[in-house]
Amino acid sequence: MLKVNMSFKERVWEIVKKVPRGRVTTYKEIAKALGNKKACRAVALALKMNPKPIEIPCHRVVRSDGSIGGYSLGVDKKIELLKGEGVSIENGKVDLKKYFFSLNDSKS
Repeated sequence: MLKVNMSFKERVWEIVKKVPRGRVTTYKEIAKALGNKKACRAVALALKMNPKPIEIPCHRVVRSDGSIGGYSLGVDKKIELLKGEGVSIENGKVDLKKYFFSLNDSKS
């Protein structure tokens, strides 16, 4: 079988595709899944370069404190998309106890 060597950003995008509708994960959670919990900013940069921001649902990634973070289509659009998926946002934050998706739980 041919092994494909994916770039860092492609690996980030593949991980983000696992986050289900109506749930969120964090930049740090993705960094941990990639083996470097300190790579949060690199994860954010990879998501900023996402060529398909709806298909690769980077709007489902928030900061570790539940605050919204950035989005290539604008923070208002990110909030709109999250609310459209049933994610409540109170005072600019998502309740991670209710909506957090652990990538450890998604490994097959």
